Amino acid sequence: MDQRLAQIERNTLETQISIEINLDGTGKASFNTGVAFLEHMLDQVARHGLIDLTIKAQGDLHIDGHHTVEDIGITLGQAFSQALGDKTGIFRYGHAYVPLDEALSRVVIDFSGRPGLFYDVEFTRGMIGSFDVDLFHEFFQGFVNHAGVSLHIDNLKGVNAHHIAETIFKAFGRAIRMAITADPRMAGIMPSTKGSL
Repeated sequence: MDQRLAQIERNTLETQISIEINLDGTGKASFNTGVAFLEHMLDQVARHGLIDLTIKAQGDLHIDGHHTVEDIGITLGQAFSQALGDKTGIFRYGHAYVPLDEALSRVVIDFSGRPGLFYDVEFTRGMIGSFDVDLFHEFFQGFVNHAGVSLHIDNLKGVNAHHIAETIFKAFGRAIRMAITADPRMAGIMPSTKGSL
């Protein structure tokens, strides 16, 4: 399988985002986005997904984090789409359950080519530090729309909002890792009866 790399830039009047990704990395990550808690969560994705990830972002954070967080999700989805190419030979589906103390989340992903986000998460408070938890949905919606994936995110248990968020992002990374792994029995084969994804 060829190296699965991508470099994407997205520039709007609200944000300037650049992302470099190596889907066959070792979990190295570098972030400069101005949104510290999102960086902490994206570090979980890189480490648990074994993805090398560099993200730089400048956005209108003087207003709030909405545009920056959403556009990082959009650009990350574009990077995955580019790096995966036609998806020949991958497992396609991935899932993970991840606990952190009292919190437990499940993430299931299908690199189907059809965007769909099914998000069942109720946080126990609206803010984690200075981060608005509503923005997690915006991040994942942006990712889903541009990666072309079906993504189910369910928080099954949890009291501490930080723990809930961390279980979601760790499970997201591990589900991605499973789905994008090369299946030795599917070498050169499209994982769909339709012949394309």
